[in-house]
Amino acid sequence: MMDIFDYPALTTVMYWITLVAVAGSASSGVLEAGKKHFDLLGMIIVAIAAAIGGGTLRDVLLDRTVFWIRDQSYLLVAICAALLTFYLARKKHLSPKVFLIPDAVGLSLFAVAGTNAALLMDVPWLVASFMGVITGIMGGVFRDVLCNEEPLVFQGSLYATAAWVGALLYIWLRYKQVDIGLAAISASLLILIIRLSAIRWDIGLPKYQSRE
Repeated sequence: MMDIFDYPALTTVMYWITLVAVAGSASSGVLEAGKKHFDLLGMIIVAIAAAIGGGTLRDVLLDRTVFWIRDQSYLLVAICAALLTFYLARKKHLSPKVFLIPDAVGLSLFAVAGTNAALLMDVPWLVASFMGVITGIMGGVFRDVLCNEEPLVFQGSLYATAAWVGALLYIWLRYKQVDIGLAAISASLLILIIRLSAIRWDIGLPKYQSRE
């Protein structure tokens, strides 16, 4: 019986998914930093933190070589995406809310890539799903902290929840031996749909309210 993880195909698909996620997250970092009127260097720093922060934390926790140190292409893509977004934003006015879209795309792609990276380390499925959440949300947390903003993950609309649901779906599909590309696309789309729906209709989990 063939192993449920087809490593060559899996590696190729996830490599490109992660590169796209890095670009999307870097763009969201520039658009968020733009609200604070940072200079070009400041925006690049925020973009890099947004693009590689979650994956860096994941790799440290999994005791594996940090992905952008092993392959500097991720760092180059983050910088190029930041510069391109910076240029476009200077040419055309962009609403501060525009960054929510690339942020949602980055969340969906990173969560799947992070889950897969953890599965390749043979960690339990629940741990793998949590690593997917960390990969998806922590870059945004670092971005918002650097911009002195309350992290989106704490603001109610489904964020980490969307990443976790998608990560669990990806794990289930892979154990069912669904094609790696189809599994990744399905899980990413689910995360994206949940996140964008939460933004559109202000859907969130119950919030704590103290009874005094």
